[in-house]
Amino acid sequence: MNTIEKATIGAYVAQDFRTAALFSKYKIDFCCKGNRTLDEVCQAKGLNLNEIENELNTVLESNNSSEMDFISFSPSLLIDYILETHHEYVLTKTPVLLQYLDKLCKVHGSNHPELIEINAIFKISAVELSNHMLKEEEVLFPFIKTMTAALKNNETIEQALFGIVDNPIAILKKDHEMEGELFAKIVLLTNNYTPPSDACGTYKVTFAMLQEFEQDLHKHIHLENNILFPKALQLEERFTIV
Repeated sequence: MNTIEKATIGAYVAQDFRTAALFSKYKIDFCCKGNRTLDEVCQAKGLNLNEIENELNTVLESNNSSEMDFISFSPSLLIDYILETHHEYVLTKTPVLLQYLDKLCKVHGSNHPELIEINAIFKISAVELSNHMLKEEEVLFPFIKTMTAALKNNETIEQALFGIVDNPIAILKKDHEMEGELFAKIVLLTNNYTPPSDACGTYKVTFAMLQEFEQDLHKHIHLENNILFPKALQLEERFTIV
């Protein structure tokens, strides 16, 4: 990209997801706050812009990426990927984590009271995330698919009950921010997912699963905030909605 410091964090990750690991190393939020420029982030965090620019260029100029080119996906294909990969992941892993966290609280809660708070926060996250995915699956995603099909068939579409696409997107982005804030608390309470010295096998597995869950959530939010939502807004501009 030209003028690297003026490109947004989300744009870098959308271009090449390998950059996400670099941003994570510097604790730069590339999903919920991916609309900030590299220059803005470096100034806010007191980071060396030139150093990070050099590291970014090293990643972008290497040719060993096995990541999918999500930018080239149609909105419908991207929705299918999100549903099959990330929504399914949440549905599969959430019940297991809830069970493990409840068990840890019963066995280790007296010695590690932070587990009680971690469990409570994850339960809130699980409920909010379930509601969030329902809004996507029943409201926004079907309309994006309707627009995609209509454009392909040169058809018109009726305005959705929610009005313009930016309305549900704004709500969903707020949901994403809430999830990010909840997991930021979990990161602190788990000491960045580091089990204590007296941790049993279940304790270690649970922390590892929580970390994996957060990593999947970051990619999930990135695909929506930085790629799908902008595609939906661009798609809507191509219609005279009746």
